[in-house]
Amino acid sequence: MINDIKKDGEARMKKTIEALESAFSKVRTGRAHPGMLSSVMVSYYGADTPLNQVASVNVEDSRTLLVQPFDRTMVQAVDKAIREADLGLNPMTADVIRVPMPALTEETRRDMQKLARGEAENSRVSIRNVRRDMLSDVKDLAKEKEISEDEERRASDEIQKLTDKYIAMIDNKLENKEAELMEV
Repeated sequence: MINDIKKDGEARMKKTIEALESAFSKVRTGRAHPGMLSSVMVSYYGADTPLNQVASVNVEDSRTLLVQPFDRTMVQAVDKAIREADLGLNPMTADVIRVPMPALTEETRRDMQKLARGEAENSRVSIRNVRRDMLSDVKDLAKEKEISEDEERRASDEIQKLTDKYIAMIDNKLENKEAELMEV
């Protein structure tokens, strides 16, 4: 029973880390990478469709993304979607769409750092919520006399160690992202 609680909790914590990595991929650094456009939705025959389903997104050089729609008639729609995505990007359109990355100012880098810290804090809160749920489940087992007090205490210590491990992972990922953001 305790192992099931721990397995479920650890799976939820891993999902939190994956969500953080996804959020960090959207926080812009000085370099271009295709993940930056992952949140862009294109109106494709009346339905909002993720950009990566209507076009290929590649890195042309360190500061330029190359977007090639699969259907040539979609070039204008993709261009419009990138402009309206509120990413601060200004694509240049021809047969393909080139998206140059504007140079980051010191102020923009600080704003991106704040954004990254906010995402990391949200992830920490999520990890702590998982810990709270796990401890609650263990306490319920102890109340129903399905486990002893010693087992409850041991499980609580193991849950805390698991929580500390995932919080440390979040802190490490945040530190790496901040270093990446401040790199000129």
